[in-house]
Amino acid sequence: MGRWRFLLFLFSMVLLAGAAWAADPTGAATIKSDPGKAVDYVWVLLCGFLVMFMQAGFACVEAGFCRAKNTTNLLTKNVMDFAVGALAFWAVGYALIMGTDWKGLIGTSGFFLAGEGYDVDNYLSFFWQMVFAATAATIVSGAVAERIKFQAYLIYSVVITAFIYPVYAHWVWGGGWLSKLGFGLGHLDFAGSGVVHAVGGLVGLAGAMVLGPRFGKFDKDGRPRAIPGHNIPLAALGVFILWFGWYGFNPGSTFSAHHLRISVIAVNTTLAAAAACLTALFIVLAKTKKFDLGMALNGVLAGLVAITAPCAWVESWAAVVIGIIAGIILVAGVYFLEAVKIDDPVGAVPVHGFNGLWGLIAVGLFADGTYGNYSIDPPYVTGLFYGGGVDQLIAQFIGAAALFIWAFGTGFVLFKVLDAILGIRVDPREEIQGLDIFEHGTPAYPEFYTVRR
Repeated sequence: MGRWRFLLFLFSMVLLAGAAWAADPTGAATIKSDPGKAVDYVWVLLCGFLVMFMQAGFACVEAGFCRAKNTTNLLTKNVMDFAVGALAFWAVGYALIMGTDWKGLIGTSGFFLAGEGYDVDNYLSFFWQMVFAATAATIVSGAVAERIKFQAYLIYSVVITAFIYPVYAHWVWGGGWLSKLGFGLGHLDFAGSGVVHAVGGLVGLAGAMVLGPRFGKFDKDGRPRAIPGHNIPLAALGVFILWFGWYGFNPGSTFSAHHLRISVIAVNTTLAAAAACLTALFIVLAKTKKFDLGMALNGVLAGLVAITAPCAWVESWAAVVIGIIAGIILVAGVYFLEAVKIDDPVGAVPVHGFNGLWGLIAVGLFADGTYGNYSIDPPYVTGLFYGGGVDQLIAQFIGAAALFIWAFGTGFVLFKVLDAILGIRVDPREEIQGLDIFEHGTPAYPEFYTVRR
């Protein structure tokens, strides 16, 4: 009975908080004060819907790059990232980002969107941040694919959306300490190369390290073996969906349809993805004499991740250069992880982790001094190559270092604790025969599935 009394008390507190005075739950006062906000609301929501649809892209990419016997498991994890993540972020995560700042570290108000949080502006901000949080969460599922217990993954999904992502996002976007650095305009990340993608990629790196490689990934001499994905067409479709969704991710981060900078952002997003795609394709061609579609697809994603932080602040030529370097980082990252015996089935760590960090650094190099921090008014963001000196670059390096320590550190501790309590890796028999039947009871392709006794 004690547990039920506590839950009843908690629910009562939420209702009482919601009954308090709310700022503008109908939106009438908001639209009266600024009639132009209606267009901006539609713009941000539409872009948010595109970001939400990226979950379908991640699901297709991860399932396609992995084996058929784990498809149901991967798709279920992607669904749960959004379902579990939305509720955890509603209860705790959003308040930690956007609540009243405490010593530059966390927000302390706005839990459950209650009280004065019942406001159309606040709900718009919540929805935008919520789809970003779910994106950060789902990146990790690819890095730990085909061998993690589902219950452990569910707990991880709650922790990243309720705590890991929100705390770092507060440092950058919620008025926290990184946004107030005394260098340049503080640490900047326009649409989330670091806050979203590197957080997910580095937590994924921690998870892959704690789990260890899949059976058969390395031979007895430690040489890596290719484990082909079961459906490259599905993976390709997923990349196209993600590329399309990125036109919500990046241009939508203006938070205003009245900032015509959205055209610059869309072009930069496209060019970086294309440049990284071709760079990865030709590097692998030089090494293997084959046109590797899988690497080209991940090249697209690497370029998209890298341009996400600087997309509003750079010219088109810089977007191409950023994409070329992203393609190089991707290929080098894949081979590096294999060299150190870390198994990342879909390339999530080099795509999102390594290139997320590169995107942050690119701001300090290539920002051209024509656009402010989410503002068409000065002060403008100016990088080293445009006469801005090293200040902004220093701020970017500080933010990148803090991000690595936070995301990798908390991710490593989380997976180690879960491993000590639950044991996060499935039984060897389950891993070999596939997680679909053992974890979910439903194979994705039942006509081709047999269980060995």
